[in-house]
Amino acid sequence: MKPTLALYGIKDRNNTKYPAFVHDHNLCLMQDGKIIQYLQLERYTRRKYDNRLDLFIEELAENRIIDLPEDFDFVCVNDFTGNAFISSGGRWHFESDFRETLSPELIPARAYLNDAGGFGGKELPAFCCPHEIAHIFSAVPFYGEFRENSLLVSFDGASSLGNYSAFLYQNAKLTLVENNWSDLGFASKFFNDNKLSFLMLGAEQAEHCSVPGKLMGFASWGKYDPEIEIWLRENDFFNRYNNFSGSGILDSIRKRFGDVCSGFDTHNAFLQDCAATLQHIFENAVLEKLTSLQEKFHADYLYYGGGCALNIVTNTKIVESGLFKDVFIAPCCNDSGLSMGAAAFMEIQKGNKIQFHNPYLCNAGLSETEYEVSDSEIKATAELLMQHKIAGICNGTAETGPRALGNRSLVALADSRELAQKISMEVKKREWYRPVAPIMLLENAKTVVEQKVSFLARFMLQDFTVKNGYREKMAGVVHANNTARIQTVADKSENPFMFRLLSFLHEKYGVNALINTSFNAQGEPIVHTAQQALQSAKKMKLDGIVINGKLEVLR
Repeated sequence: MKPTLALYGIKDRNNTKYPAFVHDHNLCLMQDGKIIQYLQLERYTRRKYDNRLDLFIEELAENRIIDLPEDFDFVCVNDFTGNAFISSGGRWHFESDFRETLSPELIPARAYLNDAGGFGGKELPAFCCPHEIAHIFSAVPFYGEFRENSLLVSFDGASSLGNYSAFLYQNAKLTLVENNWSDLGFASKFFNDNKLSFLMLGAEQAEHCSVPGKLMGFASWGKYDPEIEIWLRENDFFNRYNNFSGSGILDSIRKRFGDVCSGFDTHNAFLQDCAATLQHIFENAVLEKLTSLQEKFHADYLYYGGGCALNIVTNTKIVESGLFKDVFIAPCCNDSGLSMGAAAFMEIQKGNKIQFHNPYLCNAGLSETEYEVSDSEIKATAELLMQHKIAGICNGTAETGPRALGNRSLVALADSRELAQKISMEVKKREWYRPVAPIMLLENAKTVVEQKVSFLARFMLQDFTVKNGYREKMAGVVHANNTARIQTVADKSENPFMFRLLSFLHEKYGVNALINTSFNAQGEPIVHTAQQALQSAKKMKLDGIVINGKLEVLR
């Protein structure tokens, strides 16, 4: 059976310095239910959130960065901005009819792959996959095909015909139950199109892709305030506020609360409470929607996708609500996983069973991905870290999605706030309020946190409260509200190097966790190749780097 090539490459409305309406272009080649190649464009071009696949698809194919088969089925993911994809040289040409209603099915399309410099070429069997469908199917490669009686929810900044949609999966059939811009649209704007949020964080409008994570981290420093919620609602959350100076918001604050805020400073306690209140409202809006759906449909399981599923604090509330027997979220639940979801959906339509995958799937352009893990290298890396040094990790294939999960990570001991601040602020040049996360053995995680550790922790998608007796031992990764965004490693099959390193550190030194933050400086994509990793390690003045299992001491 022919393989499936899926891509998300919708052209943005304008050519701008930063990705605007469309971001995180990616492609995926899948055959017989197995992912053969996957690439987030930013890892190749080194432009964060890159949305210019139309400029690079021909280059990627000609240079065999993507190794195209002789024949394949072609599927493209749409967007609210359109349904077409045409490469800059015109060789790749895809078009689909526009649909005014969201159907849980592939849409027939027309596509051509033309020869370079000539009139030859071929028509490809082609389909358009709705953005919302691609989001929810991005979970399938990591959890297997949907369980019976499941609720499938996509909640994004914007998809194709809404930013929120819900489907039921019953009797092996997908049924749309809701799709709109209105039910949760006001809440998603807090994180990608809200002037108060941007002013509080000192972000420019064009930086909207980076605001969600920053706002979530900033919110942890404040507390929910019901009076602030009333004020926000009376002002429509400032979702329609267009004064870039923010003077009107400051005037409104002074009039309502007095002299609590003279400017937009992230150290201001009132602004921290504003962020915490926005986060609280967002959490409640999502939980109220899921509760109303459960009252109607009584689903056993939830599959949750879209950029909003990266809000780990909300994910934790969903898990702890007890609404569902289990909750499934892909590590690439945002737009970076759209091609993977579309490929999985099409493969299922072709009758193929989707295989289980680990998250280390970003392999296009990597020549060496196999490596050995030796006791001597594990010991040397551990000894470096025990000196409170910082090491970069660049092993095998890279993670899919926006978060480093041990193959493209910066690691250090987790017992020091000063070391954590050094990594975050000096090495990565990030804002003071943003936390760094821990990576730890699953068994250790079960010991140090108060909640049950779900499978979401494997992908760093849930927040956990650290027990009081372990907070000082993990001071560098415990956030202001005593939580930690833990990533777990259960056994060596998940990540051979990290499992053995964590096991050695725990057995010999009693270390429960390491700092794990993405291997990139502020404003840059996560490193992809060994060469990029070494260059970045020297630029960031790391103490050492592990490349495919071998440690090189740099300082």
